[in-house]
Amino acid sequence: QVTLVESGGGLVQTGGSLRLSCAASGGTLSNYAMGWFRQAPGKEREFVTAISRSGVPKYYIDSVKGRFTISRDNAKNTASLQMNSLKPEDTAVYYCGAVLTTMPGSFYIDPLRYYYWGQGTQVTVSS
Repeated sequence: QVTLVESGGGLVQTGGSLRLSCAASGGTLSNYAMGWFRQAPGKEREFVTAISRSGVPKYYIDSVKGRFTISRDNAKNTASLQMNSLKPEDTAVYYCGAVLTTMPGSFYIDPLRYYYWGQGTQVTVSS
């Protein structure tokens, strides 16, 4: 059983940056593929980016490519999401999720594959 806790959200102006962190406890993060999702008010949870157990490959939705970077530090049991050039449409609650997998090079975009979730952290981008 792994518990995930996100941090790093906040209020930022358009064009600003934030770095979200996802700290894991109760399990070894290197056994899990990781992903970040977001949910804006009145909308469904949306996949943003994912990373395999080994750190390669990574996958991003088109709207964040070149602006967001997912990373992980298995030694520290953490995953991160660096968000640059933020836009008002990035405003949402951001969640990290974990998928227990035996495949070191696999990532997952289907939220139904994610069994473990953090509580979410609010990101608000003002125009």
